[in-house]
Amino acid sequence: MRIGAQLVILGLTVLTTTCASRRPPPPATSAAGAEMRDTHELLDGVLWMQTAAEFWALSQSAFDRATQTLDRALADKNWTAALEQESVPSLPALPPAVVMDVDETVLDNSQFQGQLVLDRTDFVPQTWTAWVEQASAPEIPGAIDFINAARTKGIRVIFVTNRTAAEERKTVQNLDALLGNATDPDDVLSSGEHQWASDKSPRRRFVAERYRILLLVGDDLNDFVSVSAAASPSDRVALAKTHSMRWRDRWVLVPNPLYGSWERVLYQKMTKDPEILQKKRDTVRGFRK
Repeated sequence: MRIGAQLVILGLTVLTTTCASRRPPPPATSAAGAEMRDTHELLDGVLWMQTAAEFWALSQSAFDRATQTLDRALADKNWTAALEQESVPSLPALPPAVVMDVDETVLDNSQFQGQLVLDRTDFVPQTWTAWVEQASAPEIPGAIDFINAARTKGIRVIFVTNRTAAEERKTVQNLDALLGNATDPDDVLSSGEHQWASDKSPRRRFVAERYRILLLVGDDLNDFVSVSAAASPSDRVALAKTHSMRWRDRWVLVPNPLYGSWERVLYQKMTKDPEILQKKRDTVRGFRK
């Protein structure tokens, strides 16, 4: 065989071997025989927030209900939404305010979460910083109309957020872009400011000493009541049920399918993504034994 022909055959062999090595492995199958898919745990939640009419309807109706409650709350001088304010003797004399969370309550961060899906990664601080720096998060449906309605009635809107103090300037910039007016930085109470930790109860107490809190608005149980870090999922449900009357008109819950303290209690003290995912899978209930 000529050397040239040998080289051609060798080249074809190498090319065939290389192409074969680049072929994706055959898809894995579940015990039931269904093809297992490459996906991300945030995929459906992000798509729901970004595309579903149901998300718009739930959020809009929550804020419509909140807006309709404002006049009744203003008229009743002993009305308060904050547990931290139940023993304040000068309640009728305090000026009115509503207390709101920011992320997934006023600002829609699903584009950040969507980037994690596209990158096939878990939370990345640098990606979050880049997103905050853009100050371009859109509103959660109904949030801006509610804030403007409250301000028109002379009600102070105070934002209690677990964004850091270093992120406050860009947060205010983002809020202003949506509201069309200046937000007083003193009305944004961030984590780390005045040595405040992630528990929001001390900040609600800070507001309760200065304002009569008409409504609490948020997407997480911690936006309404202090929750022990050791609380189990069933403990959290029991705590929510003890305040069933407040959910009717004083506590306004905005839907968030992406993340929250409900999720973190499932994998307390775990930090590595594989073990967190395994813990989530171990917690899910199915019907097969």
